[in-house]
Amino acid sequence: MIDYNDVNIARNRRRHSQPAVQKDDHRRPARKDKDRIIYTSAFRRLAEVTQVASPSDAHVFHNRLTHSLQVAQVGRSLAENLRENNKACESIGGIDPDTVEAACLAHDLGHPPFGHTAEEQLNTLVGAANGGFEGNAQSFRIVTKLAFKSPKHAGLDLTASTLAAILKYPWLRGENKKKPHKWGAYRSEMEDFKFARTICPPQRLARSPEAALMDWADDVTYSVHDLEDFFRAGRIPIHLLARASESLEQRHFFDDVYRRRSAQKDFPKRALLEEAFSNILGMFWRIYEPYSGTKDQRSRLRYFTSQLIHRYVNGVSINLPKKAIELNPEYEKEVTILKELTWTYVIEAPNQGLQREGQRSVIKRLFEVYSDAARSEKTWAIFPPYYREELKDADTPLQRTRTVVDLIAGMTEPQAVEAYRQVIGAWPSSSLEDVVR
Repeated sequence: MIDYNDVNIARNRRRHSQPAVQKDDHRRPARKDKDRIIYTSAFRRLAEVTQVASPSDAHVFHNRLTHSLQVAQVGRSLAENLRENNKACESIGGIDPDTVEAACLAHDLGHPPFGHTAEEQLNTLVGAANGGFEGNAQSFRIVTKLAFKSPKHAGLDLTASTLAAILKYPWLRGENKKKPHKWGAYRSEMEDFKFARTICPPQRLARSPEAALMDWADDVTYSVHDLEDFFRAGRIPIHLLARASESLEQRHFFDDVYRRRSAQKDFPKRALLEEAFSNILGMFWRIYEPYSGTKDQRSRLRYFTSQLIHRYVNGVSINLPKKAIELNPEYEKEVTILKELTWTYVIEAPNQGLQREGQRSVIKRLFEVYSDAARSEKTWAIFPPYYREELKDADTPLQRTRTVVDLIAGMTEPQAVEAYRQVIGAWPSSSLEDVVR
């Protein structure tokens, strides 16, 4: 068993400062990283950012903050499980539960208001020539530049191991032809990216084992808890899907999944996912009527989610020959089809299309207004003080554009809507307008 007090110098290095030893501070470096992330305004902002449904909706849905906390809990469980039951983790450079937990807490910091709709819109508005926009790259930018720990340097000055664990996609835009729409950092954070990559495996595009655990914790958490949310809200009819493997509802569900994923060459074959889905329902699902909130239903639903989380936490091992994290392939298929439930019944639902169009309009108009204002110091008054300072230091149009994007992506959803209403003259100015975001 690995000693939790072992110190790996390379893993615990910080780019801007040497590890300080304080007699009254028992925390190890990765634990300090976790605490630094929790105390940022970027982390608190996630309470008013959509997970799937808006945090302001009537039902108590998960938001990005509660999601991140649950990902951190699952990620830590994954790491502790490997640490205590598999000495092979020494062979892959070590696995620190605090590092995994810190990465899980940080993984959605760059998530803009309105979720993936805004992410796609901002990417289009910025343009490929200017580096685009990607939520994971924005998370990395926040912890290395936009958030603050000390006046001596930008960013939180996290350890190399935590930065590497945050890199779900450890490459820059255009470097991975298989995933052209995903990347982990912008070129403006190149030095921090190189620093983080020193802890990643030497293979090109390979992520650290702790990043793999963070990614699996994310997949497990949102696939299971989104299902719980939207069954309770009457949106996912899992009680109908579970009645029989040949039910009409289930056939319609799989037809829709494969219509949507038909162009995705690496997507699992239908028969394999149908079998995986049947396994989940047969083993754990025990509710066969619409959700009504009775004590019996609530306890059965909670049992279902807890059993799935337990199952997937124990579905991870270390592949010694490859020196990498390995997931149970059957469990991967189960998580894949669970995620498709939310896509089919919630994200792709007809009534969501109009809402997404409105959200794109909000982001586009804000981008236009702030971009116009950024061109001249005479109109910088519409920016909060920090962003005025950034504009003053910007030497190029690209840097000004990135500052505009930082502002918009760092808003909560109520802030974005209020700013839009002010822009179109439909809402009076807030007395809290000057509060730094």
